[in-house]
Amino acid sequence: MPAARRSTAPAGRPPVTVSFAGFNRAWAAWIGDRLERHGMRVAFQRWDPRAGTPLEDALSDLALAEGTVLIVLSDWYIQLGPRSHEEWNAALRTVVADRQDKFAAVSITTNALPTATAVFGAAELADVGAREAERRLLARLGIEPDPHAEPEDDGGGPRYPQEQPRVWGGVPRRNTRFTGRENLLADVYHRLQQAERGAAVCTLYGMSGVGKTQLATEYVYRFGSEYDVVWWVAAGERTPMRQRLAELAPALGLSTGQEYGERLRAVRDALRRGEPSNRWLLVLDGADQPEHVADMLPSGPGHVLLTSQNREWSEHNTMMFEVPVYTREESIAFVRRRAPRLDRAEADQLAEALEDLPLLLDQTAGWLSDSTMTVDEYVELLESGADAEVVRVAHDFPMTYQTSWSILQNRLAEAVPASVDLLRLCSFFAPAAIPVRLLREIPPGDLPEELTGLMNDPLLWNQAISKLLQYSVVRIESHDVTADDASPGGEILYMHRMVHQTVRALMPDRQQAEYSRVAQRALAAADPLRPTDTRLWPRFAELAQHLKAANVLVSRDPDVQNLVLNVLRYMYLSGEYRSGLKLAERALTAWRELLGDTHPRIWDLSYHYANLLRATGDYAATEALDRVVLDHLRETQGPRDLDTLRAATGLAADLRGLARFEEALELSATVLQGYTELVGEQDSRTLNAQNNLAVSLRLLGRYTDSLALHRRTLEARRELLRPRHNWSLFSEIHVATDLRLLGRYAEATSVQEHSVRVHRIVMGNDNPQTLRAEHNLGLCLYRSGDRAKAGRLLGRVLERSERVLGETDPLTLMVAVSYSCFAREHGSLDQAREIGEQVAERYLFQLGAAHPYAIGAQANHALVLRAAGERQQAMLLSEEALAGMRRAVGPDHPWTLGCALNAAAARNFSGDPEAAAELGRDTVTRATATLGLHHPLTLSGQIALAADLRGLRKRQEADKLEEEALTGLSTVLGPQHAHTVSARSRTRPYWDFEPQMT
Repeated sequence: MPAARRSTAPAGRPPVTVSFAGFNRAWAAWIGDRLERHGMRVAFQRWDPRAGTPLEDALSDLALAEGTVLIVLSDWYIQLGPRSHEEWNAALRTVVADRQDKFAAVSITTNALPTATAVFGAAELADVGAREAERRLLARLGIEPDPHAEPEDDGGGPRYPQEQPRVWGGVPRRNTRFTGRENLLADVYHRLQQAERGAAVCTLYGMSGVGKTQLATEYVYRFGSEYDVVWWVAAGERTPMRQRLAELAPALGLSTGQEYGERLRAVRDALRRGEPSNRWLLVLDGADQPEHVADMLPSGPGHVLLTSQNREWSEHNTMMFEVPVYTREESIAFVRRRAPRLDRAEADQLAEALEDLPLLLDQTAGWLSDSTMTVDEYVELLESGADAEVVRVAHDFPMTYQTSWSILQNRLAEAVPASVDLLRLCSFFAPAAIPVRLLREIPPGDLPEELTGLMNDPLLWNQAISKLLQYSVVRIESHDVTADDASPGGEILYMHRMVHQTVRALMPDRQQAEYSRVAQRALAAADPLRPTDTRLWPRFAELAQHLKAANVLVSRDPDVQNLVLNVLRYMYLSGEYRSGLKLAERALTAWRELLGDTHPRIWDLSYHYANLLRATGDYAATEALDRVVLDHLRETQGPRDLDTLRAATGLAADLRGLARFEEALELSATVLQGYTELVGEQDSRTLNAQNNLAVSLRLLGRYTDSLALHRRTLEARRELLRPRHNWSLFSEIHVATDLRLLGRYAEATSVQEHSVRVHRIVMGNDNPQTLRAEHNLGLCLYRSGDRAKAGRLLGRVLERSERVLGETDPLTLMVAVSYSCFAREHGSLDQAREIGEQVAERYLFQLGAAHPYAIGAQANHALVLRAAGERQQAMLLSEEALAGMRRAVGPDHPWTLGCALNAAAARNFSGDPEAAAELGRDTVTRATATLGLHHPLTLSGQIALAADLRGLRKRQEADKLEEEALTGLSTVLGPQHAHTVSARSRTRPYWDFEPQMT
């Protein structure tokens, strides 16, 4: 707002706070000026409540202002947000109805307002003259007119908003959907006001379509009442620009001849002298060629506002203001005004697709407003390049983006042709971040003639880059190279997605094919080659985003195809499962068409695809895929071929996921023998096979055998690879898991705590392997008795797993099972029940009722029901889980023994100690044989059996068994461990089912 005039009001008189939408600033300035002339103190409050703020809260905050709050009611004030009339009516009835003495209003619109605005008793100022408007304003506030007040037309204050400046020419129609930019408008205004005479020149610059002309237009309407002369000139071409400037002479009343050169000189002289007015504003729109415009800039007391794509105006003593794309909130608000049928989420989706570029938002939202097409369908259409067919050209943005870009591209081609060649090459990389290093390191033999000179001539390269920067076509940033030279660094080019798409669309087909090949070769040359090396993952991430833009899937080049396979391997290891699946599915379709169904590349690709699919838990689909591949390779290459063994490795993993553990063990042993014979014991492939065999042993409950094999694998991997290699770290998780399952909780915790710290450093906090490590640490802490720390860690891992991997991912379900069990005993029983039921439903849907994970989830749910007092249902469910687990994995598996422990407790609680004792004896016998006399599950079985025997009045046997178990627990876990203390207090033990890694 302009500086307030010194008030003549008594110091104690409360002020009037004028609340206005930025769009109506001119009205607020005039109202404030008139009130101050009549002795009132005035404060200004721009109305722009944050998105999501309830309207009641915003109005309540406004009521905190001192004195009367005068609201300048307009369509814009009501719609900001946007807000519906229903919201306004509810808020006004809640906040204002009982505080009418606090609020007053003037209305500057003739359109219908929310009915509840009647509470304001607003004075109608629209369509009346200045004197009448002033009278109504004062009357509404109960102010007696000051007979000594300065007159309206003294020239010292803002002009009445409905009266244009005396000279007004060429200004575009105001955009009633103009959104945001409040801070930028204010900055430009204050810089112009504070500039010294002759230096008040501002340039609004930015890329095509960013809304520079719209911003300049809004500036004119918002602040135009403070000028006597406003003259708008299209400055794209020098001659028409000079003629338009010359037309200002008769408008100013200058006495000149008809020749426009004479008129032009008279205009420049009049503006310099400030006669007939020193309050003038000249707007030069589209001044993209400073060399044609700079000598025409007038000096003097007035203001000059330029719009341009050209950053070179900084060399001509102008204040530079970059016009960025909309913020996301601005984009959403704009789209919802342009297409009212879209909700906030749809507006956000459209803004994301168009990267918040105002011109495209206007034209696409305008088309969507009258269409029944969904935003999903529309975005898909945009990504296919059909945007020229689905835009609506509005008066506010009268030129499509493609048209405006074609004009600029022609200008670039005339100035520095190499800049267009460089831009075309860049369009075959992803627009978000194009490493200059990739472009500069393209092998010379892969370059077409027009690019050879550009890449070999540093001067020409710099000229091309500078020209693109000058016209805001790209921006460039420098990124430091880290101490690890595998991390990306150097200069990065950024290009708006629609620039990228439009450049591609305007290229001839022949040139597209040629430039695509160059980009493919550039990416292949940059392939780091070792996706298992976590130090190289930043390089793979850098390349992965460019594969689609470069059309790599249509290439027959073996190096390009290897890059695709390496990126897929990286995506699998780094946890980018969704992106990897999309790439693999597209690649399978493209390569089958390109190479045929039985080409060796198809089998390579199928292996990576199956890995990604298996990681998401779709074991049935991967088994079908892997069997086809394995049968083909066995037939064509034999059973002892390396490709055949790799396919068999995948099938064994599928079998583990499907709980066909014996089959998986047999096949894993065969694979290990094959690799040992073909490549030796110390090859990484052999060690991977050894790891997989150990996993199969664990899933069969053979924890001691699994630990021994995992320890051998860990030591070999540390020696062959390195201690911080991701496979070495994975072996650490396996060793700690086996230790924990064997009841060696302290050892397991020690190993896993160190491993988690290294995982976070090497692989990052959200990598699936890091999440596995943290999950296992949470379970180690829980079993060790540190329940508070375990609960916090398990909760954090579950939240991150759901966010990173999704709620149905196998790892997320594993963590959810653990957290549900923790919540049942130490948190919220309701939360435990909700999570447990969700997990049980998902396992049932994904794996089927006969899978041990679905059965185990049922066993856990029975414990929740027992804790909730639903003992009959808990008993039925426990018995079903026991029977189901026996069928799934056999009577001696630890999972079956755990189900038996719980079922025995349910029998006891239901009043059948004989059946409980019978099951308990069998469980202790089998647990002793399977896990050993001192395993926590065996000892828990003895404690439970002692309780059943005591219920049968067999106290001597019960006491002896209990004493032996307590001694064992004290020895294995310690006398103060939670399990030992609980057993000593004769609290019945239970068993939680825990899904295992497959």
